[in-house]
Amino acid sequence: MARIDGAIGLRLDAPGVFSELALPVLEAGNDEVVVEVAGCGLCHTDVGFAYGGVPTRHPLPLILGHEISGRVVDAGSRASAWLGRSVIVPAVIPCDTCEACLAGRPTICRNQFMPGNDGDGGFATHVVVPARGLCAVPDHLPDGLTLEMLSVVADAVTTPYAAMLRASVNEDDLVVIVGAGGIGGFGVQIAAAYGATVVAVDVDDDRLTLASVHGATLTMNPKQVALKAMKSSIRGLSRESGHGLIGTKIFEMSGTAAGQQTAFGLLDFGSQLAVVGYTPDKVEIRLSNLMAFDATARGNWGCAPSNYPNALALVLEGKVKLAPFIDIRPFAELPELFAAASRHELRRRVIVRPVGVARNVVSAEFERTTA
Repeated sequence: MARIDGAIGLRLDAPGVFSELALPVLEAGNDEVVVEVAGCGLCHTDVGFAYGGVPTRHPLPLILGHEISGRVVDAGSRASAWLGRSVIVPAVIPCDTCEACLAGRPTICRNQFMPGNDGDGGFATHVVVPARGLCAVPDHLPDGLTLEMLSVVADAVTTPYAAMLRASVNEDDLVVIVGAGGIGGFGVQIAAAYGATVVAVDVDDDRLTLASVHGATLTMNPKQVALKAMKSSIRGLSRESGHGLIGTKIFEMSGTAAGQQTAFGLLDFGSQLAVVGYTPDKVEIRLSNLMAFDATARGNWGCAPSNYPNALALVLEGKVKLAPFIDIRPFAELPELFAAASRHELRRRVIVRPVGVARNVVSAEFERTTA
């Protein structure tokens, strides 16, 4: 096994307080790998950990970041097949042996490991993670795709993918995406890839324009259109597209209290509501609407690692575009990016690329030639 020395990380020491530090020598345990990070996405959840009073399961200090892609540069004795391979690290890594996992509910595994929550994450040059559940990435990617870009597959793509899968979205559906930003922009594309008629709702007109180019038939801004008028427009589109008025599938992906209230307010007869975005803020709703409309609501936490290859395939096949929805930035800007995200100033999903930050790091090539 290689000893990874000289790795660098950005650690959250206390709420809103970061420090860059040299990591101790990293080695993979028997069932672990060390991933040289190509890219790590900045998620709304990270901002909640850093500023929003959301506690991490592992006490601070901690390196955040759970949207990770990279190359395996060290592997334990039971994970050696991964050495040298490009991978996406699942945002939620279940244990595979508990009651929930055996019941087919791995995302609610109570022994799960989430990088940047249960242990150090991907805002570093290298990260140690369990080998189970890793998603292999082809050595040769289609034109326009890079390994660092694929980091957002770890959450921003797979989480809406899992929500669509659980809702059995298909060409017979009218789908409403509330929040067309970080994950919602990919949600629009996934629903369109399944053949659904898609409505995008967001308070940012630029996001709505982008959504209209990438799969949304109708876009609406709640700042400009009243809730009753939005609901009427959705019903009209449902009739025009042959879906009828029963069973609209609504996905709340904004991760804001206002977005959650809008999504709940759009419930109609037989609707399904999936809460995919997260906010620590409370909302006031009339829960009896679920009864009155005979509607259903459910939450969605992450995506089972077994579904990652199919989600990745949508990207590799060009059915889900990444480039228009992401912004790749250097590692040195990460503290400023956290602050900007907390002020809701980021318009695209930011990916941090730690290339060139590490010093004296033993490479995978060295490991392979000396093993």
